[in-house]
Amino acid sequence: MLDRTQCPVINPLTDLDIQQPEREIMPNGVPLNILRAGNEEVLRMDILIGAGTWHQALPLQALFTNRMLREGTLHLTSSEIAERLDFYGAWMELSTSMNCNFLTLYSLNKFFPQSLAILSAMMKEATFPEEEMKVTVESNRQQFIVNSTKVDVMARKEFNKVIFGEHHPCGRHAVLEDYDRLTTQDLKGFYRRFYHSENCSIYLSGYVTEAILNQIRNEFGSAPWGEPSLCEPLTPLPTPVFEGRRIHIEYSTAVQSSVRLGCPLMDRNHPDFSGMKVLTTVLGGYFGSRLMSNIREEKGYTYGISATIASYPFQGYLAIGTETANEYVEPCIREVKNEIRRLQEERISEQELTMVKNYMMGEMCRSYEGPFSLSDAWIFVETAGLEKNFFLTHAKKIRSVTADELRDLAIKYFRPDDMLEVVAGKKM
Repeated sequence: MLDRTQCPVINPLTDLDIQQPEREIMPNGVPLNILRAGNEEVLRMDILIGAGTWHQALPLQALFTNRMLREGTLHLTSSEIAERLDFYGAWMELSTSMNCNFLTLYSLNKFFPQSLAILSAMMKEATFPEEEMKVTVESNRQQFIVNSTKVDVMARKEFNKVIFGEHHPCGRHAVLEDYDRLTTQDLKGFYRRFYHSENCSIYLSGYVTEAILNQIRNEFGSAPWGEPSLCEPLTPLPTPVFEGRRIHIEYSTAVQSSVRLGCPLMDRNHPDFSGMKVLTTVLGGYFGSRLMSNIREEKGYTYGISATIASYPFQGYLAIGTETANEYVEPCIREVKNEIRRLQEERISEQELTMVKNYMMGEMCRSYEGPFSLSDAWIFVETAGLEKNFFLTHAKKIRSVTADELRDLAIKYFRPDDMLEVVAGKKM
């Protein structure tokens, strides 16, 4: 019989074996990355366009260029695209990041040729019809108005603006008037400049067959497509000299305030990054973290609080965020700083450190357990500009970091009295 009074034995993970993609360069130069995994006859295909919000000349240009791809092609209307994808049991996601636009297709193997043809038309023959654009922009405009009343959105935007500067791509945010200024010509210009065979790569994961691969090679790899133009690589841009201070965004009707604290940090390529990930997890990176134990469980100031390292091109930052009743803002900030000082003054116990390491290693394994999550992992490596051995190196550093090293990192990077504090809500 199973003795439920005894905890299961914890077996530390010693090896991390992550399947690497097969990589081929198709005749027109487009890289095709193949992850053969899974027994179900389903596929995920990602097309990465090497341009995102960093590359846009106007706010919202990258976002709406990508979203409008399914609103009409030379031979298909928006409703026909939607109806056919639905008929074939396919699903399409269009997303935008700082340095890439993504088209992600989920399809049954049985109907992949038909789904692929729709994706190809969207990529190569998008028309950006005026009426559909008006509807799409208005829908997003209304969502923007709703989001603008949320205190967490207010705090996040202000935080990024201060860290990066309001003219930096990572600190610049759209305003309501930007939705009215955007034209179809703006989108067509972005589309012509960046959507071509010399500025993309493809990831295919799932139940991959040779017939499927040949269909992709014929559709996207046999000849150049689009209007190739020179795409300059991302280069670091100047950011303001950091100055820790308190910023309050008044919202008198808010029942709760959004609190955000942090400071600039390194990017993922820095040698201290992995150690800082462990330290940040101890502070507020999982449900049993110190911030959660203190501020949620013991003090009852909030339902949840987290700490994370947000990573952007060339720079990252520490972000500690929560929402709390207006009257608890000051006590909450005080306890956050107390927990940071504890990390600077006291060694983390071996028991706590072992638990956090096991948690982080378990999360890594869970993130790479299926064919589609494997795509996410390797797309992350490509778009972040990381080495192919990043996961193995990161896991090795997580396992080997010591309590003394973590205390040194806390002293080196955490300055609780000089942090940026952004509070959005009713001032008490």
